[in-house]
Amino acid sequence: MGTRPATGAASAPEGTATGAGTTTSTPTPAAARATAAPPRASTTEAPRIAVVGIHGHGDSHVRRALELQRAGRARLAAVVDPAPPRPGDAAHGTDAPWLTDLGDLLAGRERPDVVVLSTPIPTHLPLARAAMEAGADVLLEKPPAASLAEHAAIVEAAERTGRLCQVGFQTFGSHAVPAVRELARSGAVGDVVGIGAVGTWVRTTGYWGRARWAGRRRLDGRDVVDGVVTNPLAHAVATALAVGGALAADDVAEVVLDLRRAHPVEADDTSSGRVTARDGSRFGFGLTLCAPEASSPARVLVLGTRGEIELAYETDRVTVRTPDGVTERTYGRTPLLDDLLDARAEREAGRAAALRCDARSTGAFMRVLEAVRTAPDPAPLPAATVAWHGEGDERRAVVADVETWCERAAREQRTFAELGAWA
Repeated sequence: MGTRPATGAASAPEGTATGAGTTTSTPTPAAARATAAPPRASTTEAPRIAVVGIHGHGDSHVRRALELQRAGRARLAAVVDPAPPRPGDAAHGTDAPWLTDLGDLLAGRERPDVVVLSTPIPTHLPLARAAMEAGADVLLEKPPAASLAEHAAIVEAAERTGRLCQVGFQTFGSHAVPAVRELARSGAVGDVVGIGAVGTWVRTTGYWGRARWAGRRRLDGRDVVDGVVTNPLAHAVATALAVGGALAADDVAEVVLDLRRAHPVEADDTSSGRVTARDGSRFGFGLTLCAPEASSPARVLVLGTRGEIELAYETDRVTVRTPDGVTERTYGRTPLLDDLLDARAEREAGRAAALRCDARSTGAFMRVLEAVRTAPDPAPLPAATVAWHGEGDERRAVVADVETWCERAAREQRTFAELGAWA
């Protein structure tokens, strides 16, 4: 049914992938128009969840759906993937039927109430739109789309159909994010002079070979935009913007980028940038997949005149440093699928339904992605600055002094070029 978009194995970064080892076909127009067909279940029944893309990171969505099923909050109604569940997969041995095509599911008699999409980036718009037009609410993995225009089309579909569309930026479920935002607003570190994001991770040659679309800017004539800024460390950028209150696309006035690469791929693996918001707030980020070791946590920094707030967003730990001392606190987190179910219940009770990561709240991040998409191809780092370690799929690049330059880019809101890095 329909044309088959780009495929690939799930990416590992940040526990959130944009592909799932799947080839998921775009539903046919007939399937997308299935809104008038068979009656939906009573709202008193547990919501039916379908997970599309069940391998790689998609497996975690299946596991969460099954946990919700055991708690009586939902039912895993179907899994969709061209490849069947394998031994060891959460979907293997369950009662949930396996289908190879989302269009077939949406055209069937028991359509899902919620569709979770963990599929390659270029498939996000057609699959999300088809699901919402068929009456389902959607949890869509990050990044939500491959371009700002596609993102706008997803938002339009949600508004037109009245469906909920949650984006899988897991950090938006962290209770630490609003806490940091409130700390910054309260003057806990004085006047805020900048917000930064630092991510110094390690990825090997095998990572870049995990899928056809991995490390690609374009594939088969379509935008992919799979680089350090937009996929593995996308959480760093999106969380920094959220902490600073930049959520909608219109909140962003300017994006300046410096995209580099050490690996022989199309995409960037070592990048810096500066985002200026309409209210004058400045955000800087320094991100790499070519660090000496993978020991440093990714961090968002709120920099003030009397100190700083550090959010280690992978662990939801917040550290406040001022002349008065250092305080630390670890916060809880609401899983985004749970949050989507909560919002559905609020809506069905006639109350306003708010999502922690509504697609509309990812517009500012999409302005950054759009800048990456339309930027010149990343510049290769000078060979003299790159050391290679390991063999085969474990081979990896280490860029000289990259941790220092990433830290400075975040703290000073200046790009590598502006800092004179690797000159």
